[in-house]
Amino acid sequence: MVTVSPTRAGADGTAGPAGGAGRATPGGPAAEPGGGWTRLLRLVPVPLALITMIALAGVVLGRVYAGPLLTRLVVGAAVGSVLVSVAARRLPSWLVAPVSVAALAGWMALSLRLAAGHAGLPGGLAEVTADAARNAIPRLLTAMIPVEPAPDTVLVPLVAAWLAGLTATEVALRTGRVLLGYLPPVLLYAGALYVVGPNADPAIGPTVLFAAVAAAGLAVPSGPGAPTSADPAAGLAPAVRAAVRLRLLAASAAGVAVVVALAALLAPVVAGQVDDRPVDPRRYVEPPQVESLDENPLIRISGWALNPDQKLLEVRTEQATAQQGGNRIRLAVLSDYDGVTWRVGATYRNAGRILPATTPAPDATTDTVRQEITVADLTGRLLPAVPTPREVTGARVAYDPATGTLIRPEGLTPGLRYTVTSVRERPDVNLLATANVPAGDAVARVLRVPDGAPEQLRRLATQLAEENGAPYARATAIQDFLAEHYRVTADAPSGHAYPNLAFFLFGPRNGGGQRGTSEQFAAAFAVLGRLAGLPTRVVVGFTPKGDGPVPAADALAWPEVLFDGVGWVPFDPMPRPDEEPRPVEEDFRPPPDDPPPSQVPEPTVEPTATPPAAAAPGPAAQRGPGTPLLVGGGTLGLALLVGLVLLTLAALRRNLTRDRMQQGDPGRRIAGAWRELTDALRLAGAPVGDDLAAAEVATRARRTLAEARVAVDTAGIPAEPPDAGLDELAGMLNQVAFAPGMATPAQADRATTLAGDYVSALRAARPWWRRLLWTVHPGPLRWRR
Repeated sequence: MVTVSPTRAGADGTAGPAGGAGRATPGGPAAEPGGGWTRLLRLVPVPLALITMIALAGVVLGRVYAGPLLTRLVVGAAVGSVLVSVAARRLPSWLVAPVSVAALAGWMALSLRLAAGHAGLPGGLAEVTADAARNAIPRLLTAMIPVEPAPDTVLVPLVAAWLAGLTATEVALRTGRVLLGYLPPVLLYAGALYVVGPNADPAIGPTVLFAAVAAAGLAVPSGPGAPTSADPAAGLAPAVRAAVRLRLLAASAAGVAVVVALAALLAPVVAGQVDDRPVDPRRYVEPPQVESLDENPLIRISGWALNPDQKLLEVRTEQATAQQGGNRIRLAVLSDYDGVTWRVGATYRNAGRILPATTPAPDATTDTVRQEITVADLTGRLLPAVPTPREVTGARVAYDPATGTLIRPEGLTPGLRYTVTSVRERPDVNLLATANVPAGDAVARVLRVPDGAPEQLRRLATQLAEENGAPYARATAIQDFLAEHYRVTADAPSGHAYPNLAFFLFGPRNGGGQRGTSEQFAAAFAVLGRLAGLPTRVVVGFTPKGDGPVPAADALAWPEVLFDGVGWVPFDPMPRPDEEPRPVEEDFRPPPDDPPPSQVPEPTVEPTATPPAAAAPGPAAQRGPGTPLLVGGGTLGLALLVGLVLLTLAALRRNLTRDRMQQGDPGRRIAGAWRELTDALRLAGAPVGDDLAAAEVATRARRTLAEARVAVDTAGIPAEPPDAGLDELAGMLNQVAFAPGMATPAQADRATTLAGDYVSALRAARPWWRRLLWTVHPGPLRWRR
């Protein structure tokens, strides 16, 4: 049996013996067999379920990452965050968050070091961490699929996973509200699904397992105080038991009806979305853009030609499985022409060290080239590389798979050194004579001829096409015509608009026509080729003579033609140095058509000058909200989530106070008022033990209030001491403990008034920031009642 001392009262308002509240005597009930193991087993299900749910979010997100590193790091964050909270469950709640954040910092340092080593990024841990913190969200949403695990692409998932584990464990274990504790893992899992979008197969298996684990965590009793009886009305009087069971039955029926109604309403909507393509959040984020200087690098050719000795690069070939000479280094691919300028028009995505592989043509031969390139005076963002790059180390890059070109989003700087490994493709030249060219929407971009083409260009293209039927013969005829009739000069004016090309092709020699740089030769070939039905593009790059410096004289533009089954084939329309060009009139006699002087642009004098105006925003600027809007929306969402949690805690605290002081018989209300007082002392940092008598607790409460008043300004505290009735409240508590049923409603009202006044006074005597935390502190919700 349980013995009760007439002079002791526990801090929770229940009577207890002198040595502690509610302790069992040797004659009482026996201890639970294997109590330690039973308590341990009851603590395991919920933490294990939380770990599994967070880990499954990492599994879902890891499907768009290259390799298993991201999934392993998220699993580690799940295990670490939950276990730290479990291990610190006996610490004060305010101390758990700093301990967990310290553990998070250690895990993040290890994870970022592993990710940096995996991605081959240079720099120390502090530099890598700072860069990842600044650019994590935009780089994650603009990264190429599959995403390579790098510090900036793993930072956000790891922090989100750790915070979800910390929040879920605190809510589920400390307050005992497991279902509410599931909210952070559910939000994390939904976020992972949203980020993946349409870039992976539906996550049916992980989702089913997620739901099963959540259900199992709710079904298994957790906590040492888990009830062993399935009947919540057991032990009540028959009339009360019947009423309770009736209310439970009605509540259960209403819950089932709500679930069935929601299922009936939402099932058709959900079923209709099954076959829909998920929204890709990447379409709302603008990928890295290039400046106008890089969007049309063809205009830089004339400037480089005027400064042939300017050192742009330095190249050292480390490996080449084929002949090392003649490694053309590609800077940019220009596929779009509007009649005025050729433009890159690429969509660059942040990429890791390993770039996506492309399938070579069936009969093409490939060889591997690895070069170490050091930037000298080359400016802009375009990153030179032998086509087609497969691996880049030493520089963070963005990549356009359609053209195989690279940029460095931060821009090129003198002294930048990187190593690029490329797979160079050599087509089978024996197939070119009979190869056809593709047609249709897939190549409409490289077949498009803008309106306004001069009639002379159309007549020349028609003449060359009629004399040569096969596509390769047409391309060769255009190449030979340009090489045989025109002259290369370094001081030729820059420009490749329709008027510039017409003057280059048909202008009088003595007036500056029929001469140009590789800019005009490549642009003229590409436009004539499209007029003749060939899919063409212009490439800007360099033709180094070997290892060593790459001067501006090695800069070159050349055209390429796309053939079925062969791929892009480069052509060389440049004239031979030892051949004198023939007059155009010998093979083509158009009527004279000198362009107006206003259409002949001035020569470019400064080769590295920054363009005077930025490029006009293209369609990409209208795709949707940019990164600042998404980041702001994410911050607002996080603030709303935190506010919702705080409002929920405040509401639960108010409900607890109302239940204690207004519900039940007078004795229960008096005991509830006493619990409000002891909880206030605990919130004020002066908890009382179970071994203190009610009068001793009242004395401790008066001393605590006096000390708090000394520490702060007492303005606003009631003039009548709120601690004057504490002895009276202690006496009423003893009356309830040892004379059950004798308390009156008037005494209960008096007890709640005394306790409320004391709690308000003690709270008012606290610092302002503690007063703010007072109403949302989760402690009273989980402390023993």
